[in-house]
Amino acid sequence: MVIVVGSPNSSNSNRLRELAQRLGVPAYMVDAPDQVRSEWVAGKRRIGLTAGASAPEALAQSIVARLRELGAGHVRALPGIEENMAFPLPRGLQTVATASIPA
Repeated sequence: MVIVVGSPNSSNSNRLRELAQRLGVPAYMVDAPDQVRSEWVAGKRRIGLTAGASAPEALAQSIVARLRELGAGHVRALPGIEENMAFPLPRGLQTVATASIPA
């Protein structure tokens, strides 16, 4: 089973979920820890967790904490490409955000 951390409107997260499903693996997408259902993980020996490109690390870690609450005993990170991308606000929102920050 695979859990994808990401927003339903994220095409990247949706592609990750679809890829797992195409490979015959049950896959679910969540954007909050309380969305992880106990019946998804019941009896599973292995659960994969991945995240869309814009999913914050803190959110992924909160999903890991939820899996531990549901009985996940051993959690390990697999080697892969670590990305440290920062996404700027869209131009219109930058103006609004800057104007609301006290000098």
